[in-house]
Amino acid sequence: MALPAAAPVQPLEIDLVLAPPPDPSLEPEGFLVGEGGVRLHFLDWGPSAASADGPGVLLVPGLLTPAWSWAPVARRLARVRRTCVMDLRGHGLSDSPPDGYDLDTMAEDAAMVAEASGVAGADGRVVLAGHGFGACVAAVAAAAMGERCAGLVLVDGGIERLAETSGLDAEELLRSLEEPPEILRSMDSWLADRRAFDVASWDADQEHAARDAVVQTAAGHVVRAVRPFVVAALAPTLLAYDPAEVLSRVFAPVTALVAMAAGDPGPRLVELRRAASGRVAAGLGPVGVAGFDGAAHNLPRYRPAEVTAAILGVAG
Repeated sequence: MALPAAAPVQPLEIDLVLAPPPDPSLEPEGFLVGEGGVRLHFLDWGPSAASADGPGVLLVPGLLTPAWSWAPVARRLARVRRTCVMDLRGHGLSDSPPDGYDLDTMAEDAAMVAEASGVAGADGRVVLAGHGFGACVAAVAAAAMGERCAGLVLVDGGIERLAETSGLDAEELLRSLEEPPEILRSMDSWLADRRAFDVASWDADQEHAARDAVVQTAAGHVVRAVRPFVVAALAPTLLAYDPAEVLSRVFAPVTALVAMAAGDPGPRLVELRRAASGRVAAGLGPVGVAGFDGAAHNLPRYRPAEVTAAILGVAG
């Protein structure tokens, strides 16, 4: 990966020795926690013998993505750290209230799950890692949590002003998220499409996550599990995110993992350098960055060992 040449970012060497192999026997427990009438669901992948030695990890999924999408990473992390994965409000088994889809409210959700789950370490601190839109949520939560956040990992998200790099407005973004009718024709069509993204990484966890992302109708078609009004509310929220403003308020170490397969990464790296410069100007540390040539957006699926190692590197 060609990193921006300047002090605000530092090339990150990921030590794969840090990442244990996945534990295929793990079965997480699901819990609901609530405040203000909104119940949030999370998967607890279980404590480990080493969990008391450092902070646990809260993983935040991306837009339209269920908690099980983090399974390839959670199966590794949970061997050495307490690990939980939340469903964003409006996603998975979390409630879908009529409002609250701004980043501040969703960051409060993440902080509440981190506290209620008990995932924090003995010192009350937790590492936050988010994928895609979940990285934006995790970043705002990290800023709000202050010293309670031990580290922040942005997994192909949370590094850019999407309106600047994509040129999309909210309506165009919504259209870009639509699925072709032939893919939604049946569960088999849906699963075949998701499998085709990367046949080598398709397994029972990927099928589980794909099934969780849709609902099968009585006619046999599938529709997105996230309700349309939720998606419509989240589009402007995603476009309003400014990493330079948010990361300049995050006291914890920050690592960014960038997928490099989709088009020219130049504009995204310019945005990343802008965000990192704002952080350094605020008297905080640089952003550690690792790029993944040939890897698409879903790094928890395509590069789970590397993502796990990066999280453990921040967790210390």
